[in-house]
Amino acid sequence: MKNVAGILVILILSFISCKKEVKTETVTTKDSDSIKTEEPIAEVEAPVDSATQVKAWQAYATPGEPHKLMMEEVGTWTCDMTFWYEPNGKPEKATSIATVKMLFGGRYQETDYKGTIMGAPFEGKGTLAYNNATKEFTNTFIDNMGTGMMVAYGKYDESTKTIELKGETVDPVKGKKTPYREVYTIVDPTTRKFEMYDMKNGAEYKSMEIISKKK
Repeated sequence: MKNVAGILVILILSFISCKKEVKTETVTTKDSDSIKTEEPIAEVEAPVDSATQVKAWQAYATPGEPHKLMMEEVGTWTCDMTFWYEPNGKPEKATSIATVKMLFGGRYQETDYKGTIMGAPFEGKGTLAYNNATKEFTNTFIDNMGTGMMVAYGKYDESTKTIELKGETVDPVKGKKTPYREVYTIVDPTTRKFEMYDMKNGAEYKSMEIISKKK
């Protein structure tokens, strides 16, 4: 922690030393007269004392209660997966194993998935972060069934024990971005429910549900 604090102090002091820059530009008219103009490159921010900045950066870097929620999920989970490729379509079933661990001193959660979907081997990786500054979660996901990354943002509702996240993905058929929504529910200490909602013809429909049980 002392090393982290030292790095933060160095960063903050470098920010404090920044000053307003002025750009000098020469404009040549058709009469060959030169006129010098001065334009500010950036606005001057109100000064913040170094102690306040150090305290803010330390708070930003320190894991809190939301990170403890993520820490509770470390371990191995069996995942019962259900997919709907069309609204009210026939559900497809699959299973996978999820291995959850924390990274960088409990600041981020990483989950590795392995299983089979429609008879084909499936591998995926998800990351979950809680940003102390914005007070929201960020979820990312990549797998071996595409070449894009899904990124969604959302907040935790203590009353329902759910995280609702919203993001955009790309429809490979149309080549256009489309919104999606995720709902992650803490059912009990050893059960989690994940629901994903996609858009079809301008309407939202449930496209996936994963019930995970901790081993």
